[in-house]
Amino acid sequence: MEKDVSNNQDKALEVLKALKKIYPNAKYYLNFKTPLDLLVAAILSAQVSDEVVNEATNGLFKEYKKAEDYAKASVDDLMKHVSKVSFAGNKAKNIIAACKILAEKHRGQVPKELDHLVELPGIGRKTAIVILTNAFEIVPGIVVDTHVIRVSCRLGWTKQKNPEKIEEDLNKLIPQRHWKEVQWLLKAHGRAVCQAPLPYCSKCPIEELCPKTGVTKRL
Repeated sequence: MEKDVSNNQDKALEVLKALKKIYPNAKYYLNFKTPLDLLVAAILSAQVSDEVVNEATNGLFKEYKKAEDYAKASVDDLMKHVSKVSFAGNKAKNIIAACKILAEKHRGQVPKELDHLVELPGIGRKTAIVILTNAFEIVPGIVVDTHVIRVSCRLGWTKQKNPEKIEEDLNKLIPQRHWKEVQWLLKAHGRAVCQAPLPYCSKCPIEELCPKTGVTKRL
């Protein structure tokens, strides 16, 4: 059993090594300068492209610098910047509510504890890990987004459907020193080649390393 686990890990590391060569510039994709910036951008990012979020936050971050600034704002104030973001009204409410909690309970600072982050409106486990990983270099697990779910399932790294169960599988499979970069690499590959609904297996540079789990048709 231990030998099988070791073999699976070796294969996964071989995939990651190959992806790093293919996507040497893969990195986190939302623009931010401060932990608060990232928290706001991450709340806005659900079900919307990175480009739309980065365009919205370009003006937002110039006007709002502190948690107190957002806490005092109205939804209409934020909508001037974020109206093109999907579910903008609800996300604006969550940003204001989250920043009120930051101002009242955390001295205006973004907490470095996952348990405290997930208590904030608009912040689930995935978003909390994004904030901790990219703002504080604290990596409690692998970020599991739609690209990670799709690509990791096709690679045979997990058979789970639930994101938290997928994270558990990936955390066990991938050594912790690689946790931060896994999302970047799988997202880059998911966008370029391993797309939904059909992957471009014919031009995939890691095709020989992939069991193509669940792929019935491919381009």
